[in-house]
Amino acid sequence: MTKLDVRGAARIDAALADVRIRPYGIGDGPRVRRMSDRLSSASLYTRFFSGTPRVPEHYVGLLDRLDHWDREALIGLDGDEIAGVAEYVRDAERPWRADVAVLVTDPWQHRGLGTTLVAYLSQLAGRRGISEFDADVILTNRQALLLVRHGWPSADSTRDGGAAHFSLPLPIPALNRA
Repeated sequence: MTKLDVRGAARIDAALADVRIRPYGIGDGPRVRRMSDRLSSASLYTRFFSGTPRVPEHYVGLLDRLDHWDREALIGLDGDEIAGVAEYVRDAERPWRADVAVLVTDPWQHRGLGTTLVAYLSQLAGRRGISEFDADVILTNRQALLLVRHGWPSADSTRDGGAAHFSLPLPIPALNRA
């Protein structure tokens, strides 16, 4: 197995060295549900585009049905609890593309975890024939917009109401400069 390399992926918080990153597993559903306790209503809104008070049960069910090829998710574990999730879902009509989404608990935001998860996920996706991510970002989600701007400085984007849609080529251009 080839080791994933994310040098230069983010300005890493020293505490991130203790976070374990691994694929989502079938037994992780309860951990995702517990994430709700560490997510503000704003964080839930920017990820799910709705005013849900907790991580939706439908989302947990989708994660539990990952095939780890066309649908993949990586988690960052802080001890035994999930600090963040990054996932992709391959487009069935355009198999070289996949939607990407990230959810990071409030205590771990602004520390490089989301960037690191996306960097690892993009390497996995590239090995599986995915050459582009699609991402929808609510315009008030400044951290996600900064992640896109930093990782993909020339990313194509369109706006639809209060959200931006990005087409993000892989590998991440910012990592190729490192």
